[in-house]
Amino acid sequence: MPEWRKDPVVERWVVIATERSKRPTDFKTPPEEVDPLDCPLCVGNEDKTPPEIVAFREPGSKADQPGWWIRVVPNKFPAVRADERYYTWDEGVFQGMNGVGAHEVIVESPDHDTNLAGETDKQVEEVLWAWRERSLDLRKDSRLQYICIFKNKGRTAGASLQHTHSQLIATPMVPETIREEINGVRSYHQRKGSCVYCDMIQQELAQNQRVVIEGERFVSIVPYAARFPFEMWILPKEHQHDFGQIVEADVRDLAPVLRGSLAKLAGTVNDPPYNLALHTSPVNTGEELLYHWHFQLMPRLTIMAGFELGTGYYINPTPPELAARELRDTPIISPRIVETLREEVQHV
Repeated sequence: MPEWRKDPVVERWVVIATERSKRPTDFKTPPEEVDPLDCPLCVGNEDKTPPEIVAFREPGSKADQPGWWIRVVPNKFPAVRADERYYTWDEGVFQGMNGVGAHEVIVESPDHDTNLAGETDKQVEEVLWAWRERSLDLRKDSRLQYICIFKNKGRTAGASLQHTHSQLIATPMVPETIREEINGVRSYHQRKGSCVYCDMIQQELAQNQRVVIEGERFVSIVPYAARFPFEMWILPKEHQHDFGQIVEADVRDLAPVLRGSLAKLAGTVNDPPYNLALHTSPVNTGEELLYHWHFQLMPRLTIMAGFELGTGYYINPTPPELAARELRDTPIISPRIVETLREEVQHV
């Protein structure tokens, strides 16, 4: 029987359509187009991007030259700009402001053919440090109130380049999605005296029905009211409100949980397109100590249609318990290892 399930944070209802239940083999992922050889994010093509903001590189190597393993550059076609003068306007019922913000690209590896799921844990740690560094630097601009870090993989998920990368957009207002979560956290705390995310994590670990990976400090789960098939959330097990405050021990534990979740998704549903988004506390607005930061990993296996767009309710054809079981049972094998084994077989 189908079920209505309510997200305990934002109280959003989701239909779990068990009668049209879909397993991993029911989803078809089209092959990705291959980028041309002059990829602007590849080593040797540094002149094809704006000058780098920061890079993790070999000692002695020069800015905007080879020798880097993480590189952050302004987006060549920014949605918002940091050099804008801030001003607003009112026109009757309409309000607006100029395009203040920041839009950056984090190049996650010099290797064109890899992805985060197939990288080493150490390289994923470096990506996490780059995200943290940019978050801490941009919040120095008092005009900015939210720093959104996200990753689009695959063209149907919005990626225009194949080379593994993530993006950052900083905005002068708090996104409505984050406001809804903060309001939900506050409301729950008023009723229960505790953090809804902390309580959720404790219940998920106790029930062990939707847990995908459990680390010492972080856990990956399929949420109870998952909107998308094989959706996952990655959360710190202890309460933390601000991603920018993570420490070395956090990064060491988060990297394999994040990479493992991506690898399990790739192995379970044939490496689908996905969106990964960091949900964290706003900046320059007063600390939201009640909030609990986390990543949301959203595979693009279904299409939003009239019902979703007309109501805001999602229909998920894969029960979260089934998705979690399939993901747990999928071994974490690096695509690099798979490719090496394939080459060895071909040479036998």
